[in-house]
Order: sequence, then C-alpha cells, then structure tokens
Amino acid sequence: MRKLIANTLIVPSAARLLAAFVAILLLASCASTPDSTPAPVMIEKDSAGKAIDTSVIPNAKPKPEPITKAGNKSPYEVFGKTYKVMPTNKNYSATGIASWYGTKFHGRLTSNGEIYNMYGMTAAHKTLPIPSYVKVTNVENGRSIVVRVNDRGPFHGDRIIDLSYVAAMKLGYVDKGTAKVLVEAIDTDPKAPEPPLVTATPSIVAAGLPQSAPVTASYEGQYLQVGAFSDASLADQLRGKIGSLVSYPMTVRNQNNLFKLWIGPIANHLELQSIQEMLKTTANLSAFAVSP
Repeated sequence: MRKLIANTLIVPSAARLLAAFVAILLLASCASTPDSTPAPVMIEKDSAGKAIDTSVIPNAKPKPEPITKAGNKSPYEVFGKTYKVMPTNKNYSATGIASWYGTKFHGRLTSNGEIYNMYGMTAAHKTLPIPSYVKVTNVENGRSIVVRVNDRGPFHGDRIIDLSYVAAMKLGYVDKGTAKVLVEAIDTDPKAPEPPLVTATPSIVAAGLPQSAPVTASYEGQYLQVGAFSDASLADQLRGKIGSLVSYPMTVRNQNNLFKLWIGPIANHLELQSIQEMLKTTANLSAFAVSP
C-alpha cells in the first residue's frame, strides 16, 4: 500500500515538473529574437499623440533666464553613471542621436518642476544647464528647430537629446523613433543673433483645423483668455502652472475687479486655434479668443 501511494504521488509530481520545464522553454523561445540589440525604450513603452499641423507650432523663443535650482544638481547619478551639469551652455555643440518622448510622460513634472507638454517645443538633456535654448538640426533632412531644455535625459545608449513629440514631428523622425542630429546652444544674450532655421512643409495635418485658412493670416490684437478670477493670486497661480506650455506672454488684466489671465497677442489665427486645443487637451482649460 505504501508503494502504491508513493507511486500515485510521484507520477503527478513528475508531470508537473515536466510541464513547468516545457513552459520555461516556451517563454525563453518567445523572449529570444534574432537581433540581440534591445529596441529603443521610447518606441516600446511610449506612444505618439494625435496628428498636429506642425506649421502652427512656433519654435521656442530664446530669452535670458536664470539657471534654476531645481533640475541642476551636480554631480548626479543615474543607472550607476555620474553626470556633471555644465555651468553654462555657451559654445556647446554636439552631434549624436536624438529620441523623443510622448504620452507616457505628458502632464508629468520635468526635472525643474514644470509640466511636460508633448506639444510644446522642449527637450531633455543630460548636462546642459536648465533652462537652456538649443538649435537642433536633423542632419538627415536638413530641418532645424529651436527648443527649450527643461528636463534631464535621455539615459539610453548614445542618445544626446530627447525632444518633445511635436519637436520630433517638426524634424520628421517620429515614425522612425530616432535621428542623427546636431545640437547647438543658443546664446541668450540680447545682442546675440538667432541662428537661421531650415523648415519643410509638414505632411501631417491636425484634425479639426481648417486647411483652407491661410497660415499667414494676421489678426492684430488677438488673445486667448484662459481664466477669470475675483482674486488676483488665483490668476497668478494659473499662470505659473501653464507657463511652460506656451511661449507667448501671459498677463493678468484687471477689469472691474475681475482678474483675467490672457495669452498673447497671437498674430496667426491657426496658431491661436492650435494653442486653444492644446490647452484643452493638456490642462482641461477652455480658452477663448478675446480682443483688448
């Protein structure tokens, strides 16, 4: 009886071991690929946003800004590697691989505490001081843009800069995932000339934007109102929260003790519409056009 019981116990146990062994082999075979090089993290774990007419997205406008305390700790360590933040971006120039980041980080805080907006002209860099302005040129097609560095990264392989989703769209490499670029620092000294940009007509059109409207249409004195408050401090708080999302001036207007937060002036009507939609998507703000 003991031998029979022993046999009835041993057989199921062996079957389970065999099944587990087969399962491990199957998992190992599924995980293996002919190419041992791992796919870029941004392509696997991040994703693109909606189609945008990039012609209505302005480049970042370089201006003198003090280096912030947040985001500029030096030295700092990531994945066991130590990085030192440069004291200035003057004369910085480097060629390497650019990647981009999108929906996974959209709405999260950047290294200096701003809100990351995948539809804004920003970037992440490992060692440039924050904030910095740089001209980025896609050496494969000659297109160039200007972005504001407000984040750290990318900490992956030979990549030297992570662009926002829309910035990568303007350079034409969103679908590809990465591109070889030239990164050149922009001197924000008021006397320093801005570098020339090379642009191309985008192939992606924003849904809902009137394609027949001329891009050069001018609307003098157009503003976007994004909020109205009985307390001026609340308007200032909102200005601080969305300040990194747009490159246009933001002012608080006092009209009969009602404090209104305005963005502008915005000369191009399509651009105004794009910013209006971006604020709705990013910050759930229903902005509308006003005139002074």
